[in-house]
Parts: sequence; structure tokens; C-alpha cells
Amino acid sequence: MTQKPSDAITDERGGGLSRPAALAVVMGVLGASAVLGRRNAPDPSHPGIRRWYKRLDKPAYTPPDAAFGAVWPVLETGLAVGGYRLLRRPADAPRNLAVGLWLLNTGMVGVWTELFFRRKALGPSAVASAAMIASGAGYVAAAAKVDRTAAATAVPFVAWLGFATLLAERIWERNRSDGPGKA
Repeated sequence: MTQKPSDAITDERGGGLSRPAALAVVMGVLGASAVLGRRNAPDPSHPGIRRWYKRLDKPAYTPPDAAFGAVWPVLETGLAVGGYRLLRRPADAPRNLAVGLWLLNTGMVGVWTELFFRRKALGPSAVASAAMIASGAGYVAAAAKVDRTAAATAVPFVAWLGFATLLAERIWERNRSDGPGKA
């Protein structure tokens, strides 16, 4: 039996994407978001961004830098598992909505780092963070109709977005003057 080119992309049982195709999509999407996030990281490889971030007036409940490095791999793993599981499901309207919201949320993570760290746009980054709560909650709700495990893996992401939005809003509020937060 000869294999059609589309067989390498779709699951042999008529379901969603094949394992390799789903894995490639997840790696590509999360990889692109990670590259953008890394490009904007306030670490020693980006001294200008790091100095600016260190000078911001931040609330006392701001986690130490190491906490961000520990939290994001866990959140991204949840997004990867959820996205993979959804991509493997048969394509239909509920699954496509969940995948679309997954794509939106993973893309917005990278965009947020561009707004906050690279452009120093504190207000727009706080608004974007709040929008991510709504889109993240929408993703969880849509994914729950298709794959409960995929939805559950995104709950920590949405919870973190709630905290991150509060933090971003407070940083914006505390740095609106001509103080250290001005770009």
C-alpha cells in the first residue's frame, strides 16, 4: 500500500494531526514564542533591558528573578501538552476553536515580552496581560469541550496570568511619572 503525502500529516485513523506533525507544530509555535521571549529577557545577555527592569519601582510581592525562570518552563510544558493533545484530535469546530485560542495565547506570551521589556510600554503590556486572562480562560473553556486533560494543563497558565496582570498593572501604576520606569 502506498502512502499518500497527507498520511504523514494526519492520523491514520482519520483523527487529527499525526504524532510527528502535532509535535512539529507545538515545537514550532512554542519555539517561536520562546525565541521572542528570550530576545527580550532582562538577563545579563541583555544589559540595557536588565538595568531598566532592575530600576523599576516594583511591589514587594514581585517574585525573585529565579522564580520566573522556574515557573515558565512548567507553564510552557502545560501549553505544549495541551496543544499536542488538541492537535491530535479530529478537526471539527470545537477542536479548531480550542486550537485557535491555544495559538493566540502562545503567541501573546512572546508579544507581551516585546511590549513590556523591549518597548517598555508598561500600560499596553498591562492591558495585553489582562486580555490574555480572557483569552486564556476562553482557551480552557474551549479545550474542556474537546479534551479535559488539555484544558487542565492550561489552568496554571491562566492562574499565573492573573498574578502577572496584577503585577504588571502595579508596576505600570508605580512607574507612570518621570521616574525609573519611563522609557
